[in-house]
Amino acid sequence: MARIQARYDGLVIGAGIAGMQAALDLAGQGFRVLLVEREPSIGGVMVGLNKVFPTLDCSSCICTPRMAEAARHERIDLLTYTEVESVRRTDDHFTVRLLKKPRYIVEQDCIGCGKCELACDWLVPHEFDYGLGARKAIYIPHGNAIPQLPVLDPDHCLFDGACARVCPKNCIDFLQQPEHLEITAGAVIVATGLKLTPMDAKKEYGGGRYANVISPLLMERMQSSNGPTGHVLRPSDGKIPRSVAYVQCAGSRDKTIGVPYCSRVCCMYALKQAILIRQHLPETGVTLYYMDIRAFGKGYEQFFRRAQAEGVRVVKAKVGRISEDHNGDLILRAELIDEGGKVADLRHDLVVLSQGLMAGWRPEGIVPARLDPDGFFELPEVTTRPANSSADGIFVAGVATGPKDIPDAIVEAGAAAMEAAMFLDRVSRQEAEEAVMSEVSND
Repeated sequence: MARIQARYDGLVIGAGIAGMQAALDLAGQGFRVLLVEREPSIGGVMVGLNKVFPTLDCSSCICTPRMAEAARHERIDLLTYTEVESVRRTDDHFTVRLLKKPRYIVEQDCIGCGKCELACDWLVPHEFDYGLGARKAIYIPHGNAIPQLPVLDPDHCLFDGACARVCPKNCIDFLQQPEHLEITAGAVIVATGLKLTPMDAKKEYGGGRYANVISPLLMERMQSSNGPTGHVLRPSDGKIPRSVAYVQCAGSRDKTIGVPYCSRVCCMYALKQAILIRQHLPETGVTLYYMDIRAFGKGYEQFFRRAQAEGVRVVKAKVGRISEDHNGDLILRAELIDEGGKVADLRHDLVVLSQGLMAGWRPEGIVPARLDPDGFFELPEVTTRPANSSADGIFVAGVATGPKDIPDAIVEAGAAAMEAAMFLDRVSRQEAEEAVMSEVSND
């Protein structure tokens, strides 16, 4: 574990792409920063993606250099596998209580050799691969993880001592306890990322019940070269699908599931994945069933046209329900809008539900800033100061403020870092002026 100081200029909560960028930008201006991440590795959702739209650049090639830079920066201290318990204003700074969860290893002694993982005989579904891959009961989170340190899962560990016997540094500690820490920070940046709407939010679609109805993040892992399969397969039988459907707005623009807003990125990530399926499996048909295509960003409309040119079918339709037949194929009951509202049953081998984006963290009672009705941070001055929360000294970036794509999250991270820097400078000047006035009055 990095040596943690008692006081920092800035605290960044969340070490996804927005949090890392905010920490780097703030540290680059000479401030001391503590970057806190609740998962065992930094990188957030982005490090698990395959490619980014509309350029189809490698996602890891963009994300991992920032991960390494954030971990090695001389003015950034990194604290992973840690929850923020409370942030409260105290005079001119914030007092922050943290809970560091036990990895059950002595971090400063571990060399990340991986021998403990190899010695473990117990396999469980891997969260990083959304259950399609497997991991050990003690494991390094993934190949690009930073820090490259294992974490032991006590819920699945046999406690037979196999990992401890092979550890060359004798750093396995089965009795390790959670550690409570308290630090102070002059400013706080919240960049706590996203989570997807639940797979079973729309019961009619069979998410979570049918093996061949999958999430877009599972598709990302299947398409990734370092994923559990390396190419697209049907989870039920391991066969290559010959017909893939995307159901758009499966977790957004729907008041019945409590997500009335558009998640902005669903159309584009579906088109991206569809293009990649067509490139790697030219014989596989891909169809998007959509209500509206919202290609709002630079180059996005051209990307939409490219998808169509490369054989991706886009059908304006409302999918009412999905059912499964005896061999795992899926039947979509849909209203075809462009055919006068005709209702049809459409058969596909594999269905991807384009789930919506929700706030990754609900900080009620933890961070003294207001949230909007959808669970994102309220922005009182959204048109002029979009990184400012309702609380002085607390700034926000990325999906903590609402659904957005990666470029917008990075831009907001820079804005949050600049606002935090100006706030810290302003507080520092006020303290200096008060000190001078105090000396004058004493004289």
